[in-house]
Amino acid sequence: MTPSAEATYQRRKQAVEAVMSGEVVALVARVNRVPMRTIFGWLAKYRQGGWHALRNGERSGRPRKVNEEVMEWLYDAISLGDPRQHQLPFCLWTLNVVRSLLKQRWDVSLSKSAVCRLLQHLGLSPQRPIYRSYKRNPSEIETYLQTTFPALKKRAKVCGAEIYFVDESSVRSDHHCGTTWGLVGETPVVEDSGDRFSIKLISAVSLRGDMRFSAIDGRMNSDVFIGFLRKLRSDANCPIIVIADNARYHTSAKVVDFVSSTNGDITLANLPRYSPELNPDEQVWNHTKRRLSQAFIDSKEVMKSTVLSIMRSIQKTPTLVQSFFKMPGTCYAA
Repeated sequence: MTPSAEATYQRRKQAVEAVMSGEVVALVARVNRVPMRTIFGWLAKYRQGGWHALRNGERSGRPRKVNEEVMEWLYDAISLGDPRQHQLPFCLWTLNVVRSLLKQRWDVSLSKSAVCRLLQHLGLSPQRPIYRSYKRNPSEIETYLQTTFPALKKRAKVCGAEIYFVDESSVRSDHHCGTTWGLVGETPVVEDSGDRFSIKLISAVSLRGDMRFSAIDGRMNSDVFIGFLRKLRSDANCPIIVIADNARYHTSAKVVDFVSSTNGDITLANLPRYSPELNPDEQVWNHTKRRLSQAFIDSKEVMKSTVLSIMRSIQKTPTLVQSFFKMPGTCYAA
């Protein structure tokens, strides 16, 4: 092989490797100064014959089922939208949905394993999606991120206050975020027995790794929230700025009057509506419920002691609490 042909081969190989490692196709095409269609052509050749197929020259063999046109269309379909935009009643890209769409749109029949390899060749991977409410207001979120929170940080620095994010949750005995065994090919169904039990909790986290929490007896209301604020202020031993969601007991007249009576010792602010991903304290519940799903629970007493044990272990691990501020939606607070 001539030096020129070898250089061309290495260039193509590096481009394919970049896409398969997760680089955006548009970026790889721009770096290599070729159209995106060319990149998909190299990917199609690699898919048909491996690295050897990227070398110059005629290649014999059966025609490719998935050519560069199909690969480009599939990449755009998955990266720019969801199945509902193709008149399918689903919101998640599963292997079966991709198989169905390829057959319907291009008359290409692939096995699930072949579809999996195809998506990996395109630099795509299975991921747990983030669900967002259609009621969320982008302009409200922008105002919070660009104006409200920076102002709160500045105020905290001036008055020596600590910023806490607060949230409440109910951990139920029938919560099923984990997995369960069942017959192959039959998805197990968790029946609502009607005799479930739960434990209500409220917690607060700060960037320096502090975490405070309380178990709640009865319903969450303004009085319970005020009691937690008093305790949080006492434990912090400094003025506190509390950021919570827009629950009614967070914004009630009783809570507003209490906060005003503290003469600046406690400041209360609210997150944008329908935007739980902006609250680092949400990760406390995600972490707790994930660990709880791996525990053996046979009574309300066992569940309560297990939940409290998990919460205390989080409380004793400041680095874990700080990691809650490094999520895509919460890194703004770091």
